[in-house]
Amino acid sequence: MAKVEVKQLLEAGVHFGHLTRKWNPNMAPYIYMERNGIHVINLYKTVAKLDEANEALKKIAASGRKILFVATKKQAKDIVAEKVANVNMPYITERWPGGMLTNFVTIRKAVKKMAAIDRMKKDGTFLTLSKKERLQVDRLRAKLEKNLGSISEMTRLPGAIFIVDTMREHIAVKEAQKLKIPIFAIVDTNSDPRPIDYIIPANDDAGKSIEVIMGAVTEAVAEGLADRKAEKQGDKEGKEQPKAKEKVAAPKAEKTAQEKVEAAPAEEKPKKKAAPKAKKADDLTKIEGIGPKAAEALVAAGIATYADLAKAKPDAVKTILTDASPRLAHLEPASWPKQAKMAADGKWEELKEWQDNTKGGVEDSEE
Repeated sequence: MAKVEVKQLLEAGVHFGHLTRKWNPNMAPYIYMERNGIHVINLYKTVAKLDEANEALKKIAASGRKILFVATKKQAKDIVAEKVANVNMPYITERWPGGMLTNFVTIRKAVKKMAAIDRMKKDGTFLTLSKKERLQVDRLRAKLEKNLGSISEMTRLPGAIFIVDTMREHIAVKEAQKLKIPIFAIVDTNSDPRPIDYIIPANDDAGKSIEVIMGAVTEAVAEGLADRKAEKQGDKEGKEQPKAKEKVAAPKAEKTAQEKVEAAPAEEKPKKKAAPKAKKADDLTKIEGIGPKAAEALVAAGIATYADLAKAKPDAVKTILTDASPRLAHLEPASWPKQAKMAADGKWEELKEWQDNTKGGVEDSEE
């Protein structure tokens, strides 16, 4: 993963914040100084936070989960669409549809409607409609494509959401918070960083600033996808490779009595017992509600596999998360053992269906 240098950020104008009178006091730790009535962002902290965010994004991409990118402001929409399309991730650049995450089932119905129109055009049904009906269907298809075309392949809730300008996309932030989806964001000096899990303090208005940040972020995602592909390829080759035939050793000629006496060791040393193999950790981020940091905390506490999590009590898991970091205290692990049991039993289709029908992995209390 190529590291972004401070000089590169400086040349792109990443350090320019908003007017001092428009600042959010919670951004104080990331502000270096004030000059000519404008706050200047500390680029050393930007580099550190960008590296932290890229590492987490790389892990999410390597786990096979989707990352939803959101940028509807004029300066960012074209840049984000171009960069994100290269790594085949979903993005929203026109308008945030209310309930995109909290009412995901309805959004999926709209996407399926778009696919149904495409099928009509392929099988000839479209031509049987009147001219007026065809025009109406075409307009509906164009509208759906504009608003939802980039998320047509997102069949479940994303593993994370990346936002440019949290003030403009405040509805997306609230929906992600409600469903406990990790939030990554470019945050300027006029925004509140507290709801954001992975903050990247930077200028979110200048095109060059957004381009350099998005370039680094999408590169990290691409590396995560490449790691996943290499891992799958390795597993496939390992299964296909035939087992090497064991060579049969030729029988050795018997030694004479004198040779046996000379070759005999004075005292045989006891053989050392082989050290037990370390337990291989499962990818716990496949459980809805578990992000990279939560997965690290669970593995560190000894809950490394789906089977371990299936046996764990939610209260005990909650205590582990709270002790690991105050930022993880808001997570609700009530459904995690249930999901882990399905994963441990290899019931992936059943788990996927459950996750699609359950908002953010949080079951209704009435059930």
